[in-house]
Amino acid sequence: MAAVNNPVTIQPDTEKGTDSRPKDTLDPGYLVICWNDPVNLMVYVTHVFQVVFGWPRQKAERHMLEVHNKGKSVLTRETLERAEFYVHRLQEYGLQATMERDEQ
Repeated sequence: MAAVNNPVTIQPDTEKGTDSRPKDTLDPGYLVICWNDPVNLMVYVTHVFQVVFGWPRQKAERHMLEVHNKGKSVLTRETLERAEFYVHRLQEYGLQATMERDEQ
């Protein structure tokens, strides 16, 4: 068998997209919202945020205070499946959580 001195490399013809926005801005996304309630203590809500989201205490407390003072806090923006997961986890801990489509 003879050796080939000039191998030919064929590359697929790819077309670059013109939209330079990050992928998460292209997908609609869903907001996970926690609502204030008269039942759960502030320290408990902080603890749940730390457990469910893996947040440090400071971030969890900031969102807990927003729930307490403003009536709700948008905790995160996720895909549909991930938002559903977080809402169910928060509800398992007895928090009032919902999700809504992010229209931005």
